[in-house]
This record gives sequence, C-alpha cells and structure tokens, in this order.
Amino acid sequence: MPTAYLLLRSNGRTPPTQMPTLIYGTAWKKNRSAELVYTALKAGFRAVDTAAQPKHYREDLVGEGIRKAIAEGIVKREEIYIQTKYTPISGQNPHDMPYDASLSISEQVKASIHSSLHNLGLAQDEANTANGTYIDTLVLHSPLRAIEQTIEAWIAAESFVPDVIHNLGISNCPLPILKALCSSPEIKIKPAVVQNRFYPDEDYDVKLRSFARENDIMYQSFWTLTANPELIESEQVQQLSENVGISVAAALYALVMSLGKVSVLDGTKSEVHMKEDLELFSKIEEFSGEHQQEWQGLVKGFKQLIGEPA
Repeated sequence: MPTAYLLLRSNGRTPPTQMPTLIYGTAWKKNRSAELVYTALKAGFRAVDTAAQPKHYREDLVGEGIRKAIAEGIVKREEIYIQTKYTPISGQNPHDMPYDASLSISEQVKASIHSSLHNLGLAQDEANTANGTYIDTLVLHSPLRAIEQTIEAWIAAESFVPDVIHNLGISNCPLPILKALCSSPEIKIKPAVVQNRFYPDEDYDVKLRSFARENDIMYQSFWTLTANPELIESEQVQQLSENVGISVAAALYALVMSLGKVSVLDGTKSEVHMKEDLELFSKIEEFSGEHQQEWQGLVKGFKQLIGEPA
C-alpha cells in the first residue's frame, strides 16, 4: 500500500527519521487497541501514535498489536514509526498512572519512558535496542504548568537519546512554548515534532505552523475531522473528493497535508476506511499530475479558507 513520508531532521546522534504523513491514532480504542493496530498495519499504515496515559490509551495493547504484525511478517520493526508520550500528572487518572505521582518531574519522565519501552518492546523483557525496543519519537503530551517544569521534563527525556529514543516533540503546545523550547540554552535536542488540534479556535495554527516550517519542525494534525465540519462541507474538500474519487475525510487529509511539513493522525476503526485513506496518496499524485492547475487551485482555495498566506 503506498504511503508518503516526511524526514525528521537529525538530532545529531541518529540518522534522520522517516515519518509517514498518515499516522494511525490509538486514543480511546480501549480493549480494541491491539486488534485495531494490527489491522491498521495490515492495511498499510506504517506509523502508530500512542501515549503512556491509561486514561485514554492502552499502550500495552498497542504494543501487542505491533508485535503480532511483526511476528506474522506483515512488517519489520524498522519499517514502523512508533510514537508515544509522557503525560504530566494533570492529564492522568490519579488511580491509574505509569509512574508515582510523588516523584520529581525528571523521575516521572524516566519512569514513564521505561513503562513505554516495556509496553512497546518486541520482547516482554528488559527493554533495550538489542531486541528492537526503541521509540522513534517521544512527545510531551502537553506543556507543564511552568516553562521551567516543561524544560525539566524535556531534559530528562533527552537523556534517553539516542539509545532508545530518536526524536523529541511536544503536543497541545502554544507558539510561545514552542519558541521557548527552540531557544532555551538548556536544551540540546530541539523539537522535531509538534502535535496540535487543527481547528478554527486556534486559527488552524497558521502562525505556529509557519514557525515550525522555518525551524524544520513537523506539524502533526489531530482532531482533523471531528473539529472541522465546516471544512468537510467546503467547496474545496467536496470538489476534491468528487474529482479524485476519494472520501471527504481523505480529501480533507490531503489538503491539510498539502500545507507543507504536515502529517495527520487518522483514528478510523474501519478497515475499509483505513485502506481508502491510504489510497489517497496514489490517487492525489495521479490527479495532481494530470490536473495540475485544478489541484493548485483547490490548494489555494483551501489556504484562503483557513487564513493561510498564499
């Protein structure tokens, strides 16, 4: 199944990481997480996003689904982009956490990462790179209450690079925090990824995405369908869907990814929709090649719709 990739900048310690532009999202999949991750990999997804946050994710079952796909020869570990998150106390269920809330922030991060390495490992033993256990990108699920705390968490995560973590990122992040992480002299490894809601309440992150592009940071869009009924009904999305023969969901994904250095989280539970969404790459490539002017017009109109500079 064809897919497309973005190249995360090298952290100076590991080679640049290939990140597929369509990432399978595992939030709220609960007990179906293993089954759905396995199905997504079988359908052709080559990237999985999860989190060490039992409140909304079953990271352990995500690992189970990945291991099953690898064991059956569907995919090799090096062919999959695996991303997980450290979630601060504010985002955790106090009765079900991957670390002790009484620990310092640095120790919370370390305990969370060890938990993730165990959950996502190819073998259920002590996590190490020898058995293929590594995380392509670790994301801070959100900034902490103070920028000093956020930097403390970041520095703790840096200590795992490059051995078992290859890249770092942040989610639910406003522009001032992203700028602070990029400019802080205490931070050695700059953000490779920022994962945010793509929706009108934040003006579609136009300014943040511009800063990210300028600083070689990849933007990951989530809540792309749920938060954007107006975009789904827009002329550009409807026309692209009809002319290319893809679903309106896939059409919106294609236009969002056309904004540059953008990937999209796709959390569909339907195997049919998984395959249809992945087909958008070959279909858009064919359409844009044969109808270049029309494609460019749709992209331009979409940018105008969200307030993106031409």
